[in-house]
Amino acid sequence: MDLNLTEEQDMIVGMVRRYVREEILPLELDLDPDADELQPEDRERLVEKTKEMGLYGLDIPPTYGGPDIDLVTRTLIAIEMSQHRAGLYAPCYGTFGGAGLAQLFEATDEQKEKYLYPTLRGEKRGFFGLSEPSGGSDPARAIQTKAVQDGDDWIINGGKLWISGADKADYGLVFARTDADKGRNGVTCFVVDTDTPGFHVRRIVHTLRSAHYATELQFEDMRVPAGNILGELNRGFAIANDRLTRQRIPYAAGCIGVAIKAQEMALEYVPQRETFGAPLSTRQAIQWMLVDNEIDIRQATWITLDAANKANQGQPFRKEAAMAKLVATEAGGRVVDRCMQMFGGLGVAKDLPFERWYREMRIRRIGEGPNEVQRHVIARELLGASLR
Repeated sequence: MDLNLTEEQDMIVGMVRRYVREEILPLELDLDPDADELQPEDRERLVEKTKEMGLYGLDIPPTYGGPDIDLVTRTLIAIEMSQHRAGLYAPCYGTFGGAGLAQLFEATDEQKEKYLYPTLRGEKRGFFGLSEPSGGSDPARAIQTKAVQDGDDWIINGGKLWISGADKADYGLVFARTDADKGRNGVTCFVVDTDTPGFHVRRIVHTLRSAHYATELQFEDMRVPAGNILGELNRGFAIANDRLTRQRIPYAAGCIGVAIKAQEMALEYVPQRETFGAPLSTRQAIQWMLVDNEIDIRQATWITLDAANKANQGQPFRKEAAMAKLVATEAGGRVVDRCMQMFGGLGVAKDLPFERWYREMRIRRIGEGPNEVQRHVIARELLGASLR
């Protein structure tokens, strides 16, 4: 892998970096420290700007109107987009757009007309309903929500937990067990309208994430037409798993971006702060913290770019994506923690972004597959059939 950026990549990285510095950071000075949305007029203005940049609709394939960028370039963009207070879970406050539920690119023409295209136009919102109260680490086997065929319909009963945005969604992708004896090969994905009788949603208010809540879903004899099956019967987890693996790469990149920003702030601060008559930067303990930060950042960056590069080349990248997610989330947490320590009391105040990063970075070790599961994935890839 060539670690040097191409001329095009260098230009794109520079554009996004200036955008964050000149547009996002100034707006954050007037936002609540826990905000994850911009004022409507600011959002509309910045969306138009990202469209002018040719970068609106990240993760949307070019055939559907998205930018023609590869996964390595997308990873570099994710690193830059996250370098601000809300960068982990609201990178650039959504002004670069996104693919929404990428699984819908696998939909039938009729499903695309009803769900995908309105979503890409911003007319509809969706949710992704996979995790359940019985567990999220191994969703294919933990899924207890059941769908039973009744004529041309399927009747769904069960529940989902930790689902983002379901209370504001028009529809969602719900994964239900349609064959009790086939494990991950007995799960089907249904596109479900949220106004369907039997669909219930409630907010789970208190989590570590700033200005965010998850939801819990309950399905009681919810009747869904057979035409709302996404993909093939009993092959729903295959649709989910491929996208989840690919999403772990920009997910890791966001953690790297926050770590880079935290390190940048620390490097600017420690020469100015004096303790016992000398700058903090002269203390060996501080110097070693900065060195460890730099090593964590470089290691995570190279592993994440390697995963993106393998995906670009069409090579197997499941192990590499798991490594990127594992290393970047843990390294990012260590970097933020060290930087908080260097800033002392100011590091835990809401005047600076460290305390928000610290809380939200902790969640990254659980989201997109817990790190323990990523270690299992890596071990299974290394040992092969003997661990299956």
